[in-house]
Amino acid sequence: MADLLGSILSSMEKPPTVGDKESRRKAREQAARMKKMQEDEKKKKAEFRKKMEKEVSDFIQDSVIQKKKYEPMGKIERSILHDVAEVAGLTSFSFGEDEESRYVMLFKKEFAPSDEELDAYRKGEEWNPQKAEEKRRLKELAALEEESVSRTEKRPVSPSSNYRDKYSHLIGTSAAKDAAHTLEANRAYGCVPVANKRDTRSIEEAMNAIRAKKRQKKDDDTEAGSSNASFHPVMELRP
Repeated sequence: MADLLGSILSSMEKPPTVGDKESRRKAREQAARMKKMQEDEKKKKAEFRKKMEKEVSDFIQDSVIQKKKYEPMGKIERSILHDVAEVAGLTSFSFGEDEESRYVMLFKKEFAPSDEELDAYRKGEEWNPQKAEEKRRLKELAALEEESVSRTEKRPVSPSSNYRDKYSHLIGTSAAKDAAHTLEANRAYGCVPVANKRDTRSIEEAMNAIRAKKRQKKDDDTEAGSSNASFHPVMELRP
């Protein structure tokens, strides 16, 4: 009985010491602080979103303001503002090179920024529509003037050297095309002009010539057969 009771007591969890109690208390306090921080962060995000929704609504209802620029803010705040703008049907952009200087600008759909305006904001410059229009016109005038000058100074393209002189060792002093006109037929090699190869006879004359050739051949074959029939070789018989 004593052994059984001793084994039961030994298997039971020992009461925590003073050090274990302190560690558990600190862990509970830390978990409680983390939970409170998360709740506070969530509350701040909800309040910031509510504030941005109010500002965006006022911006939309104001018919005079076309765009709205915000002060630099953190990444989470910018993300919330972009989401609110998208839900409201606005166009939003973030500008600024450094994370600390990044800010958000909102634009109404009917006053969406041009590429030139966005490029100016990305460079950290202020956008001036009058100066931009003047700059665009000057650029167009410069392009037209440059085109006009290029037209007046346009000259016919001519080679820097004569190919006949450059390749005279290959083609001779005269070009091949010019030499072709002076080409004469060499009868020794059977080069006959095309005009001499044409048959100027009529069809009837040609047919008569063909029949004559056939009769001549037939007569030659007949004479050859007669001469072969008259030849009888004599065989010598020996005992």
